[in-house]
Amino acid sequence: MSTSESSVSANRSAPQASRLRIGRRYRAGRLDGPYDAIVIGSGIGGLTTAALLSAAGKKVLVLEQHYTAGGFTHAYDRNGYEWDVGVHYIGDVGGHPTMTRKLFDFISGGQLQWAPMDSTYDRICLGHQQYDLVAGRDAFVAELARRFPGERPVIEAYLERVMAVAKAMPVITLEKLFPGWCEPLFRLYKKLRWPDYLNKTTYQALRELTDNEELIAVLTGQWGDNGMTPKTGSFIIHALIAKHYLYGGYYPVGGASRMAETIIPQIQKSGGEVFTYARVDTLLLDGARVTGVRMADGTEITAPAVISNAGVFNTFEKLLPQSAASAAGYHRALKAVKPSMSHLCLYIGLRSTAAELRLPKTNYWLYPSADYEADTAAFLGDQNAEIPLVYISFPSAKDPDFERRYPGRATIEIVAPAKYEWFEHWQQETWGKRGEEYEALKQQFSERLLEHLFKHFPQLRGQVDYCELSTPLSTRHFCEYRRGEIYGLDHDPDRFAQTWLRPKTRIPGLYLTGQDIMSCGVAGAMFGGLVTAQSLLGWRKGGALIGRVFSATSAESAGSKVAQRLSDDTGDRLQGS
Repeated sequence: MSTSESSVSANRSAPQASRLRIGRRYRAGRLDGPYDAIVIGSGIGGLTTAALLSAAGKKVLVLEQHYTAGGFTHAYDRNGYEWDVGVHYIGDVGGHPTMTRKLFDFISGGQLQWAPMDSTYDRICLGHQQYDLVAGRDAFVAELARRFPGERPVIEAYLERVMAVAKAMPVITLEKLFPGWCEPLFRLYKKLRWPDYLNKTTYQALRELTDNEELIAVLTGQWGDNGMTPKTGSFIIHALIAKHYLYGGYYPVGGASRMAETIIPQIQKSGGEVFTYARVDTLLLDGARVTGVRMADGTEITAPAVISNAGVFNTFEKLLPQSAASAAGYHRALKAVKPSMSHLCLYIGLRSTAAELRLPKTNYWLYPSADYEADTAAFLGDQNAEIPLVYISFPSAKDPDFERRYPGRATIEIVAPAKYEWFEHWQQETWGKRGEEYEALKQQFSERLLEHLFKHFPQLRGQVDYCELSTPLSTRHFCEYRRGEIYGLDHDPDRFAQTWLRPKTRIPGLYLTGQDIMSCGVAGAMFGGLVTAQSLLGWRKGGALIGRVFSATSAESAGSKVAQRLSDDTGDRLQGS
């Protein structure tokens, strides 16, 4: 899950500015063009695209409007504590050579290290009942079969369906790279070869296997990782997340900021740079072609390709001139998608170590009941109703380097759904100066979330030294998402039928990257970055680069290979007119 920062402290002291700043501060005089490509936004999708293009010898400029690079993978510190804002855990990065691990190794030069969580990576709490999701396929099945006697065949069948989605992903990916005239062929292939449940909601796909509502609730207990309840979200996104964590959860050693910190040097190796405080005002057009960007200070920067990691709503409603967006049909296309869930996050600091406080390396998912739909609907209709989902993460327990950086301290994060309309009244007010009524509302939510924490960890009552709450307005302010959404677009079944969500847009010179073109989450956005790099480089050169990425057998070999250059060829679209 992901979030951004705000400020309301338990002791009501004024928050101190974060010292964690990754990237170089933008100044027009620091530009060193010409550039082969410009990336708008330094989230993991944008950084991945830039790092891969750099590995192909391209000089890439990344422009980030925030004070630090990383997007939802950045971290911040305040009052002597540090929190991640989105990297609560990552799957598929253990010792086994998965594509996710190899891509991370490649774009980080082999410098990004991972620490395993507890074998129980997620604990699903339904009322007073607790169920564990345990790492490893056999252990996962055995634990759930123990809790649900007689349901082993159902659990096995469920995992078969999860794996079927994984097998379908190459087709979904290729469809985003082939030209539009191939769409009827892909539709026919999917109709003939894909099982029907790939086009259904998660609940529909599981209800075909069992009528045990408690088991369905446990199997879908990670729905907060995509922001859609089982009866509204696509089974495709659920299965991708379930498979992603099937062999356990991991956390970056040194904290979430290590992602951008290790990727940026790879971008710089070919002369590129990542600038912060770099707000793009608009895209530049020469006729129907995007040729660069105009910055908020009026500086114009040109490049053969501009890649937006700002999300499709920002790209086609704010950055691209409206006449061009309308002419290309994007006003109509945007009506087929919706912003994802908004949220609250409570950042907590404690003056003891994670070990002293007995904090686990397990995520807790707290639900009042197994009826996710009714509980969520009740809360969104009345903010005073019981909170339908409370997610608790313990970053200081997960990161073995945390105590070295912050001796004698520990941190916790609590995430819950929210409705943007509850805070919309203050959206025009300055961050940090929205008034007493706004602060009082945040304090109420903070106290409610803390009570959920104390219920499951009573030893923490009286131990909280500092806390602050973010709201959807915080995400809007820091991450430029207009409704405070955290997962880009909603991941309902219709989302995966939107063939226009692809790297190459209908506007020559303009590309998309990140979670909107593939799927939400760090890994989803990262693979979105990979697909965009492939689209830009063309089949021959892009294929060669992908071969290098996934032929690496270790972080060390990936790090040694990342500086190599590929020779130019006629398939390179960055040289096109």
